[in-house]
Amino acid sequence: MQSQMARLFALLTLLLISTLSLAAQIPEKSPNDDNQYRFIELENGLKVILVSDKEADKAAASMNVAVGSGDDPQDREGIAHFLEHMLFLGTEKYPEPGEYQQFIKSHGGQHNAFTAFQDTNYFFDIQADFLAPALDRFAQQFAAPLFTAKLVDRERNAVHSEFSSKQKDDGRRFYSVQKAVSNPESAFSQFAVGNLSTLENTDDNPLRPDLIEFWKQHYSANLMSLAVYGPQPLDDLEAMVRGRFDAIENRHLEPKRHMASLLEQDELPAKVTADAIKDVRSLTLTFPIPSQEDNYRTKPASYVANLLGHEGPGSLFDVLKRAGLAESLSAGLGMDTGENATLEISIALTPEGLNRQEEILPLVFDYIDQIRENGISEQRFREMQNLARIDFRFREQGSPLHEAMRLASQLLEYPPEDLLRAPWLVERYAPEQYRDILQRLTPDKVLVFVLAPDPELKNPNLTKWYEAPWTKEPLNPEALTQTGLPELASQLRLPPANPFLPEDLELVPGKTMAKPMMLGTLNGMDIWFARDTRFDTPKANVFLSLRTPAATVSARGHVLTQLLVDSINANLNAWAYSASLAGLDYSVYPHLRGITVRVGGYNDKLHTLMNRILLQVAAPELTRQRFDIARQNLIDSLQNQAKDRPVEQTSEFVQTALIEGAWSTAAKLRAAKEVTFDELRSFADIAFAQVDPVMMAHGNLTEASALNLARQINAIVLRNSENTRVDRSQVRQLPERETEVSLKVDHPDTGYTLYMQGDNTSFEERARFQLLGQIISSPFYEEIRTTRQLGYIVYATPYEMLETPALGFVVQSPSASQSEIDQAVREFAKGFDKTLVGLTEERLNQEKQAVVSKLLEQERQLGEISSRYWREIDRGADYFNSRERLAEAVRKVSKEELLATFRNAVLERDQALRVVTGGDGLQADKALGKLTDLPLVPAS
Repeated sequence: MQSQMARLFALLTLLLISTLSLAAQIPEKSPNDDNQYRFIELENGLKVILVSDKEADKAAASMNVAVGSGDDPQDREGIAHFLEHMLFLGTEKYPEPGEYQQFIKSHGGQHNAFTAFQDTNYFFDIQADFLAPALDRFAQQFAAPLFTAKLVDRERNAVHSEFSSKQKDDGRRFYSVQKAVSNPESAFSQFAVGNLSTLENTDDNPLRPDLIEFWKQHYSANLMSLAVYGPQPLDDLEAMVRGRFDAIENRHLEPKRHMASLLEQDELPAKVTADAIKDVRSLTLTFPIPSQEDNYRTKPASYVANLLGHEGPGSLFDVLKRAGLAESLSAGLGMDTGENATLEISIALTPEGLNRQEEILPLVFDYIDQIRENGISEQRFREMQNLARIDFRFREQGSPLHEAMRLASQLLEYPPEDLLRAPWLVERYAPEQYRDILQRLTPDKVLVFVLAPDPELKNPNLTKWYEAPWTKEPLNPEALTQTGLPELASQLRLPPANPFLPEDLELVPGKTMAKPMMLGTLNGMDIWFARDTRFDTPKANVFLSLRTPAATVSARGHVLTQLLVDSINANLNAWAYSASLAGLDYSVYPHLRGITVRVGGYNDKLHTLMNRILLQVAAPELTRQRFDIARQNLIDSLQNQAKDRPVEQTSEFVQTALIEGAWSTAAKLRAAKEVTFDELRSFADIAFAQVDPVMMAHGNLTEASALNLARQINAIVLRNSENTRVDRSQVRQLPERETEVSLKVDHPDTGYTLYMQGDNTSFEERARFQLLGQIISSPFYEEIRTTRQLGYIVYATPYEMLETPALGFVVQSPSASQSEIDQAVREFAKGFDKTLVGLTEERLNQEKQAVVSKLLEQERQLGEISSRYWREIDRGADYFNSRERLAEAVRKVSKEELLATFRNAVLERDQALRVVTGGDGLQADKALGKLTDLPLVPAS
């Protein structure tokens, strides 16, 4: 009896342990999350989170490796990034270098990877039925990569092209300055991208052995975390993982600990000034603080940053903006290595703000002092905690791909049980932690960065690879505590309680409507409504488009519309910022036909925000100070377009030349330089004198509330307006044969965009180009980028604009001329004709299904559905079935039709526009004169 009792006790104990173990494997999730989750750890130490979403039409996976550019040896900078490239290029089981990419693409998916300082993340998504074979290929990249010798030498050119393409990018150049002034003992100071020099491959210094050695010394299953997302049951997902990913070797490695501080603290305080290519002006204060990784349950850095970055009345940003000194301000963690971190305050300055930067710095410390003295309160914490809990409670799912990427990365940061809730977790009031951070934000421990065009540097240093000029000088901490702007310092105050916290979180009664219905017309305004609670969230989106001939008549009208919208947004910002913190968001933006107002988020106080926005639209408060700043910003932005990457400029030219009503950069710049403040005041009075309005209310709203919003719009904005009609823009039809345009661009790379236009805007023609783009994209990439190594930026894509079908080939090359690129493209096209001729019916149907799956991809958030409905309303497609009709047309495309489309558009270039940098084509101004006189593409 005693023996039986012992056995029974042992069995119960085992069951209890098993139950506790099982519970530990299931992370705590949002009440709004219907997915099932399971955490497992394979015998090789690989951590895995499985996600079963039975409604998903796509599957996805992401592998995060706790190895990044911070692990690069000093004599092989960029090798972690290079390894990321090489893992895609063939494995023992799948040796063909483009096989993985082709498999993913042919089954409606996408793939990519990125290398960060401490992590490298690999990811893909695919039609759900093909998850298992995709995982088989994915696992092999980490278990048995080939590192084929000829591809090693070829791919280093691709990495160099990636480096070259960003040499005139201000973000990359400024990052190189930050590295140059960081602690040389820290791995952060090293060059992370790699190029032909750091990835040298010679007989004396062969790259492949170093690559393999780096892989063996750094990549190990116990340093990896995998997320797999699909509609399959958890047991099936687990079976897909086991037997594939347990083949990855566990080398029992430890992640590198970055003990060295990111900044040289004995060099502080100091100011670094860097030269910008574009007209951008920024001031960044960087403070060293301890790592915050262990504080994820209390988030003290978020508490402090929320106050520093607040934009409400009396905030640092509001005071600076009203004084005409700043355009934006953000605060938050910079880097966090797990040992050391930085907190950053970044301010985008106006030209006047740049001139008065030395007066702004003491004002920043005045505000920090206020937070230190009066900003720590339990009431503020409770507000932050409540908002986090509400957001977690009603969290909407992202796409399978983004969910997989997020979970794989976070699996290395958080314990499994907190994986799903960690970003929203704010467990307790932690005043001691808030004070610990605030006491480190002092004038004697700051590194200030100033980025500005032509800052007149004396004897500047140049960063090693990007040749970005910079200087460094010490700062006097006492000067940073002497208020230079007492009249502004007296205006600073901490934010009051947030009046926009949602209180009514109930769902409205009634079923979700299949599509919007028109409730009627009020003063010429169509009122569209769709109740939608399918995601069980008390949220809604309201759109209002005010289409007006005043915005479309000329480039000057377009510029004045932009300046008017800027004033509206500037006036709203301080008041509406609290709403954005409380789960409401809004945007007022210009478009080809006028302006649109969009308000979304928790519907409880949505009408209050909408009312305030409408009052500003109807009677904006215009000031000369804001006009001068906005006009200069617009001029800077337009001038900066000439400094964009070559392919950005070639592609932008295509859109400007062919879209009706899209004014050229030169015309807009001319208008921006000429307009006056009095002109803007006059424009504001007549902008909506004639208007073609339409609104849509979608989400957790009743029909009555939608009609109330419509009456609100009518009473505030439309009461004195005359109805008119503003037609939607169309695309101009290219002449027969090819038109070549040459742009002058100051960049070492060559830009090439070949736009091949369809005959009409019918669903049948659009379907042919969509399918052709799907089939041709991977072979084009493989030939032009991987085999010929013409550049890093290489892609073929459907190039549809305003329902006008087209195919686009885009290449940016650091080594080839535009004629060499074009010759390679022509040779590819001739060879691809044979590929299409040999296309089997099975393969054609597979590619069709890939296109259809993208067109009909499941919408997972209310905003995605709202945006689709709004696009349909904009184009007048009030059956709301455009994507279904296009998908059906794709299914019906025959091989003969596809081949004819390819030969006419690509081989013959019947209606093509080739825009390149360099070359002997028409110059931009002459080309625009000819192209803008062309007729419009017909409907059928």
